[in-house]
Amino acid sequence: MGKYKPIILLGAGIIVALVTSFLTYDWLNQKAEAKLVKPQKTLEIAVASVDLPWGRVITNDMIEYKHFLQDSLPEGHFSRESSLEGRVVITPVKVNEPIFESSLAPTSIKTGGVAAVITSKKRAMAVKVDKVIGVSGFIYPGNRVDVLVTLRRDGKDQPFTKTVLENVLVLAVGTKIEAEGKGQKSSPVDVITLEVAPNEAEKLAHAATEGKIQLSMRNFMDTDDVLTKGSTRNTLLTSYSSRMPKKTVHTKKIKESYSVEVIRGRDISKVKVNGRYK
Repeated sequence: MGKYKPIILLGAGIIVALVTSFLTYDWLNQKAEAKLVKPQKTLEIAVASVDLPWGRVITNDMIEYKHFLQDSLPEGHFSRESSLEGRVVITPVKVNEPIFESSLAPTSIKTGGVAAVITSKKRAMAVKVDKVIGVSGFIYPGNRVDVLVTLRRDGKDQPFTKTVLENVLVLAVGTKIEAEGKGQKSSPVDVITLEVAPNEAEKLAHAATEGKIQLSMRNFMDTDDVLTKGSTRNTLLTSYSSRMPKKTVHTKKIKESYSVEVIRGRDISKVKVNGRYK
């Protein structure tokens, strides 16, 4: 028995090593499987196959479907079971962007164009322009402009220029409600359609009737209203001038008076004395 003892010990060691290796391998496999990320569910939703400007009526060839993570989709998306044909776009959608309900007009609106993109309680008003008024043809739908008018005030001979509307949205330029191409080439037009409130429409109509209007383009990020005093011939000629007009100060003459105490023996009295003019 003694001569087999080394062999028995070797066999027992091999068995222990195999069992230990198997347990270690199984433990490592369990840890690896725990780290594996389970595949997340995806859903095919509608995206724009071309750029969709506002006012465009959607047709089936403008839509394609792509997979998006189902858990990350916001409300208002459209799956294959939904129908988008005939819906009107009111917020521009770029190519490959998902189409959401918030970007579309109500289902009751079937006709595209300017009427579909006018904000609630606003009005679309056309303004006749020329190459200069239209900022040399570089005004496009979606731009923001200020409206200036030059006219003669009541009882005044001098023309007066004033900004009457600020941060007005351009709905259409000519008959186009979308900017074509990326080059932003100049394309002079005769009419520009602006989105205004009813009271702003009255101001714009009055300005176009009584005087000459001019449009100035704004930066998209510049939304602050600026209060101006307007410009006349006098303020125009004094601009950037080192000689400022002297201000005339009218002063009112005030006559000073003094009270003097007069002592006569035991009697003390006050006498009012008029002084000089100040």
